[in-house]
Amino acid sequence: MGLPNLAPAGLARKALLLGLLTLVALGQGLTFPRSSLYVEQGGRRHLLRVEVADTPERQAQGLMFRTALAEDEGMVFLFPSPTAGGFWMKNTLIPLSIAFFDRQGMILRILDMEPCRADPCPVYYPGVVYQGALEVNQGWFRRRGLTEGARVGGEALRFWPRAWSGALSSP
Repeated sequence: MGLPNLAPAGLARKALLLGLLTLVALGQGLTFPRSSLYVEQGGRRHLLRVEVADTPERQAQGLMFRTALAEDEGMVFLFPSPTAGGFWMKNTLIPLSIAFFDRQGMILRILDMEPCRADPCPVYYPGVVYQGALEVNQGWFRRRGLTEGARVGGEALRFWPRAWSGALSSP
């Protein structure tokens, strides 16, 4: 979970921004749109119920403070433009797998991430340019035989935001 970071040197600024956005999100009782996604590969389609993180505030909150995630549930992060930023697991209590995908839905990289309750928390960089990311319980992709090259699709992708104006509110 977390807001992408474009450079390791920006971690302090990112941490401050993330903290402020998280406080705002928690204070506002932030909610997420709910929808469905699928991941398919080799003629097999796997369905998921997802929450959509399509604004900076929702992306900053992500799956923080959740104590459980059902097996076929997740969170999809949709960005208005390509990014190479990393994710971190600050205040995320459950181990997650994350798939980074392009605008066409092709999965470019899958990483496993561990919970982190106290600084310093590692940042998980995919090493690719992506425009969406899907977080699920750790091992979800592996258990289904899904690898890089699989495709993400479904209703949740209709929430893909247009380019942001630079403000921290919804586009």
